[in-house]
Amino acid sequence: MAEAADFQSTMRSPARRWLRRTAAALVSVPLLAGLLHVSSAPTASAAEKVAADRPVDVSLDTLSPTTPVEGDTLTISGTVTNEGKQTVSGAQVDLRVGSRMSSRGEIDAVAKRGRFTPGSDGGALGGPYRIKIPTLAAGLSKDFSITVPVEKLNLDEDGVYQLGVSVSGRAGSTPYDQVLGIERTFLPWQPEATGKKTQFTYLWPLISSTHLSAETGSDDQQTPVFEDDDLAAELAPGGRLERLVSLGAELPVTWVVDPDLLATVDAMTRNYQVKEGTERVPGKNQAIAKQWLNALDKAVQGHKVIALPYADPDLASLAHRGKDVSGSLSHLQPATEVAETTVETILHVKPSVDFAWPVDGAVDPSIVDVATSAGADKLIARSDSIRDELPYTPNAARPIGGGTTAVVADAPLSTAFQGDMTGAGDSTLAVQQFLAHSLAVTQQQPGKQRSIVVAPQRLPTAAQAQSMATALRALSTQRWTQPSDLVAAAEAKPDDRATTKVPGAGKYPAKLRKQELPLQAFQDMKTTQDTLDNFKVILTAAYRVVTPFGNAINREMSTSWRGRAEPATAYRASVQQHLKDLTTEVQLIEKSDLTLSGRSATIPVTVQNQLLQGVDHLVLRLTSTKPTRLKLNGDDAVAELPVRIDGGHSQSVKFTASANANGPVPMTAQLYTEDGTPYGKPMSFTVKVSEITPTVMLVIAGGFLLLALAGIRMYTHRKRTAAREAEAESGAGTDTDAGTGAGAEPETPGAAARSDDPEQPSDPTPDTGAQSTDPSGQGEKVDR
Repeated sequence: MAEAADFQSTMRSPARRWLRRTAAALVSVPLLAGLLHVSSAPTASAAEKVAADRPVDVSLDTLSPTTPVEGDTLTISGTVTNEGKQTVSGAQVDLRVGSRMSSRGEIDAVAKRGRFTPGSDGGALGGPYRIKIPTLAAGLSKDFSITVPVEKLNLDEDGVYQLGVSVSGRAGSTPYDQVLGIERTFLPWQPEATGKKTQFTYLWPLISSTHLSAETGSDDQQTPVFEDDDLAAELAPGGRLERLVSLGAELPVTWVVDPDLLATVDAMTRNYQVKEGTERVPGKNQAIAKQWLNALDKAVQGHKVIALPYADPDLASLAHRGKDVSGSLSHLQPATEVAETTVETILHVKPSVDFAWPVDGAVDPSIVDVATSAGADKLIARSDSIRDELPYTPNAARPIGGGTTAVVADAPLSTAFQGDMTGAGDSTLAVQQFLAHSLAVTQQQPGKQRSIVVAPQRLPTAAQAQSMATALRALSTQRWTQPSDLVAAAEAKPDDRATTKVPGAGKYPAKLRKQELPLQAFQDMKTTQDTLDNFKVILTAAYRVVTPFGNAINREMSTSWRGRAEPATAYRASVQQHLKDLTTEVQLIEKSDLTLSGRSATIPVTVQNQLLQGVDHLVLRLTSTKPTRLKLNGDDAVAELPVRIDGGHSQSVKFTASANANGPVPMTAQLYTEDGTPYGKPMSFTVKVSEITPTVMLVIAGGFLLLALAGIRMYTHRKRTAAREAEAESGAGTDTDAGTGAGAEPETPGAAARSDDPEQPSDPTPDTGAQSTDPSGQGEKVDR
């Protein structure tokens, strides 16, 4: 039967019902304070009255079909919960059909309405479509399900109708029945296709927070290092990003992709490491990453893909704070260029890079200027920022000057699923309200086709994505909408009556401004970029450093840091520190003081390169602080020599110095890049000069002369001694021969002088002769 229902007593499930019950209990406490302070009594009484008006909460968990046609049977199921303190007796659940909505504003007003309003909430169908509940004790819940043919709803004409489920009965000792609770939803009624369907563009964002660090391994593949491995949970079956891909693959959507997410997942498909404190451990989710990328590759084929600038930079933060720091805006153009290459390489589709998407579509003139500075000529805004005072919803595209087109997304449709969609009741209400607005847009000007765009939140949860998909599936019948894409929406003819004025800076939402990156963030980025620029010029393989750190700087200005100030600061500090550690791998080695003796000498200074790649284009400058005492390279106080060192090596750079006077001379060594920029810290040491004077040189020369003469005298003396010994040996031989002759007499002293015999050839030369002035011969004995 149509009125068949299955009742079950259940536990109190939704948290919001518990909060409502708690609030009701609090306001129902006797107001003792009212006796002490009269002015507080009316407020408390009003709260008590509201709680008494709606002691029963109604949740609509399912409504099927969401967009019925003639001949369908509508089924509504849900739960009623007694959140009051008194038992409800004689309760009955009724289905109520209200009047047809006349405007989108009325839809929003009904969604916000609280208490039951006779007349506005329509009459109960009653009869077989009424469910009776004899008693409902305080704190208990009962499920219900109502099934009714659509023709019984008395839907006279096409449009959006209010549909409500109410609970009436008697609470406690109340002697009469009253409506104790109601939940309202909307029923779009368009059984036949309209003549002019609305061109409907839905953006499907694939964006995540930052997970890659600036660190890479020392191997040829530069193994990436992740800050954490949390992305794997989003990619795994049931995860947020997995659901977005799985659901989006079946829907007519325009994919809006952050290329950094693609690059990060692509890095996960190979070897990668994950930080765990000071350690680096191997990542283990390659299979999950490959599966997700393969699924995405298939899903985007044949669809429009919009590539945001790399890492999805926060355009509003750049416009409001970053532009005051030199160099900040220069990151946008490279981020756009690498975005196109990344998407095309990984997904094998050519993306559009013409679109910029400020946070929540909120714009002002400075945001427009920044957004278009990198070449984008289309801006995704939102209708609660660029407002139209029109009785209908105009086309999304409108020119805002300077060749720029603002594609204004519809705010009610774009924000329809920003709440908590984990509960079936919340999801059902959001889906029906979304569908109601979409039909209302078409019926505002049924004879004029329009093009509208929906830009949901950047990071939808899995539950939000499921609700979005449910709503889009309901539109697949194309009775009042037909799918389009963002490129076509931007090219649609603008409505002549739509505003083209960008709101001033004072209109920018204060809530969003408070979430922006601080000025210090951009100053930190500048420091990192300056350090990188100074470092890369000396590297022989600069790409190994420029690419990972350039991407990391882009991530530092990502929109994903909004509301996460502390993690953002920690990430910037980590990038900066890692780069600093790399730069200090090329440094001067401290040296002890030197002593310089003499007029000239060589001063060595050692440069160490602990990087795994060579360094070049470096200059080592040595400065003498006292050139009158010690000069370099002849006559200079400063000397420079080029430095080129292979990875893992050191080089001793030698300078020529000349001394003029004694004393200590402080010296300073400093590395510079070839353009004159200091590199690293200076190194100081002292050279102690001990000069050699002419007088000291004469004394030293005299000493050497005396030593030489002494050597000659010793040599001469030895020669003379040798000669005497030779002569003595020769004389002894002659006497022996004479004594051996026959009859010879022994020679007596003076015999030769007294002899009158003729002189013999063997006789010695008389020593009475005149002394010769010629030098003595070798071995000759000379009397002195």
